[in-house]
Amino acid sequence: MRKGVMKNIGIIALAAWALTWVLGYAGLGNFLHVLVVGIDQSMISLAPPIAFGLFFVTSITLTVIWVRQKESNAPTDEASSGRRKFLMGSAAVSGGMVGAAVATMGRIEGWLRVTGPALSAEVEQTAPVVNASWKGARIAHKRPLGRTGFMVSDISMGTTQFLRHSDPEGLFRELLDRGVNYIDTSPDYAGAKSETALGNVLKDRNRGELFIVTKWCTSDGHVSQGSSVETYLTALDDSLQRLNTDYVDLIHVHSCDSVERLLDPNMLKAFDIAKADGRARFLGVTSHTPNLEEVAYAAIESDKFDVMMLAYHHGAWPKQQDIIKKAAEKNMGIVAMKTLKGAKHKGMLEFQNESTSYAQAAFKWVMSNPDVSCLVISFFETEHVDEYIHASGKSMTTNDTAVLQKYDEMIAGTHCLANCGDCLGSCPHAAPINDVLRHRMYFEDYGDQKQAMQLYSALDKNADSCLTCTAPCTGACPQNINIQDRMSGAHEKLSLA
Repeated sequence: MRKGVMKNIGIIALAAWALTWVLGYAGLGNFLHVLVVGIDQSMISLAPPIAFGLFFVTSITLTVIWVRQKESNAPTDEASSGRRKFLMGSAAVSGGMVGAAVATMGRIEGWLRVTGPALSAEVEQTAPVVNASWKGARIAHKRPLGRTGFMVSDISMGTTQFLRHSDPEGLFRELLDRGVNYIDTSPDYAGAKSETALGNVLKDRNRGELFIVTKWCTSDGHVSQGSSVETYLTALDDSLQRLNTDYVDLIHVHSCDSVERLLDPNMLKAFDIAKADGRARFLGVTSHTPNLEEVAYAAIESDKFDVMMLAYHHGAWPKQQDIIKKAAEKNMGIVAMKTLKGAKHKGMLEFQNESTSYAQAAFKWVMSNPDVSCLVISFFETEHVDEYIHASGKSMTTNDTAVLQKYDEMIAGTHCLANCGDCLGSCPHAAPINDVLRHRMYFEDYGDQKQAMQLYSALDKNADSCLTCTAPCTGACPQNINIQDRMSGAHEKLSLA
């Protein structure tokens, strides 16, 4: 038996290396892949990389045995034998190691090819030139948030990206000192790190002066429709603990895309319990999907929701005006998000000679609608504090209008209105065009490549079918977007491998 094994030791060593290469891709490579993507490390199994390590060591050992056996069968002088043994062993082991490395890197090649260059690229600020008159800007205007009765700052804080700042807690304190009092967060923003950072600051503040908003989510995503009442309440309790508070002012059904999820009986029961015992004061809904119209009208007609947060910006989907008007008639608070129409935080050199920044003009347009209570924007650079807050309480000017028109010309044929959906019926593959192009926007314009690729990888269908499609979607976009070209480009940028 032992002689048979030794006779075939070369084949056995080669088979061991083959398994090592497979484990390099599926084991160590996949481990590194999910680690880079951002999966909670406590949820990542260590078995695959351990198996890879064991097979790697075993393969080297078998290779050395094979070299020694082969050399023992070739009589020659001692010096020549030693050199051959060294060279043969080095070549065999090196070849195996190179194969393992290639297999491992093949699993994360997408991140190296796409994300690396994107993350290292220089990105322009929203306003290339900081105007001295913006310095020290403070919140100058507040509006009532619908039936909640709370007076909220017109320019308010979103937290999807604020952890990009070198001192996010210091940035948060500065915003509070400038008068920002509406703070929107969620457990799934940066794996709950957003809530934790906010909580470190909130514990030292007058809680009654602030309006804190979170979502029915866990650190891994939204609480799904049909979850138990206990699951909903546990998610809320976890948020309260991270936020260092015993209540939130508002909790949203986040990124809602169906009436069934909006009116989940267990969610409504959980909110009733939380409201009765003081853990949550008001209920809201956020949406920016093609089903926004259906979801929004259902929320309005149900009389169960106090606040609605919608994607709203200049040149927005016309039906949004009617949704906002009807919500205001029911005394619902309206919070605007996605207000920068693509958040072009790069390529803004075109606006450096303007007295108004694009962001300020966009904010003024949003707040020119008296039915909008406030807008949320992610502050992630120190310069944003002066620039964004300077727009507080200010009315539109002719220069602002010119800046917005200039911006629209710059992004013509590229910006997708995510809640439009006119093109979806034209795709024979039922590709989620709106979602794919929204994730491309996150990648290219928000500078949030990692989140964009995570979201794209989570889609049930992606844009791979666009690469060979005959493009019946041509002409289906009212914004004149070349859908196939944008979708194919999105697939290349967002694919993990």
